[in-house]
Amino acid sequence: MTRQIVLDTETTGLSWEKGNRVVEIGCVELVQRRPTGRHFQRYLNPDREMEPGAQEVTGLTLEFLADKPRFGEIAEEFLAFIDGAELVIHNAAFDVGFLDYELGLLAAGHARLRERCAVLDTLELARQRYPGQRNSLDALCKRLGVDNTQRTLHGALLDAQLLAEAYLHLTAGQGDLGFDIAAPSRDAAIRSRAAVAYVRRVLRADAAELALHHARLQRIQAASGGRCLWPGEAA
Repeated sequence: MTRQIVLDTETTGLSWEKGNRVVEIGCVELVQRRPTGRHFQRYLNPDREMEPGAQEVTGLTLEFLADKPRFGEIAEEFLAFIDGAELVIHNAAFDVGFLDYELGLLAAGHARLRERCAVLDTLELARQRYPGQRNSLDALCKRLGVDNTQRTLHGALLDAQLLAEAYLHLTAGQGDLGFDIAAPSRDAAIRSRAAVAYVRRVLRADAAELALHHARLQRIQAASGGRCLWPGEAA
């Protein structure tokens, strides 16, 4: 069974090296490339100020986050949700870096994410498929026909849902969406119907029509001086 977790985070700023923290985690589960309906989402109290740019794009404030759990309080639940899955992340280095930083702050020793899960970076996939083009999540949604009109602000769960749909479109050519299972029987049915449609009906002449045909051949034989093309039939 192929299990994937499409993951996104929101943070207090752009650099964990400067002490920025995760303020939201959003995850969507795919099994055999199909959404299962299971997801994981938590807002987190970062115990620090939000940088102005981060607050602007997420709409999150310290007042809103003040009563939310800290990362350490949800870490085991989060890890249980993702363990053993392949993580699908857009610009994976950013999210993985932040989550590894959060794990490193905990008293208990936790393995880094890449030691727990395989990581697939959809930004790298997009750059390979669309070199030289903009490959942000918004640009991908527009290019692949994914409706992102609700994305007025960045939210980890919404972004994970959008990325899941964009990822499935981006990799649809791999042929593992499940549609290929039904294709042979569908095509066989089409071919069968086509064969039936093009079978020619054979209409046999009745006795009266044969008599008229024979009489006409005799007239042709007489008029041509015996040079009828079907003399055997006219005889």
